[in-house]
Amino acid sequence: MEQSFDQFNASLLYCDKCRKAMPVRERLLLILPDGELYDYTCQGCNSSIGSKTERAGLKQTMMKSGSGG
Repeated sequence: MEQSFDQFNASLLYCDKCRKAMPVRERLLLILPDGELYDYTCQGCNSSIGSKTERAGLKQTMMKSGSGG
């Protein structure tokens, strides 16, 4: 079965300080040899509530397929 998505971005995550699901900001935290590390920050209290690593291989594949001919 074919995947219907390559990656996702969170728009709401549960925040322990606010005690509910809150909108988040995604910001680039580190550029690593094998990808990029992103941090999710609560828009209500500005605390860090999650992270994700985007692998370099996935990003390169997406760029290649997006520049079709």
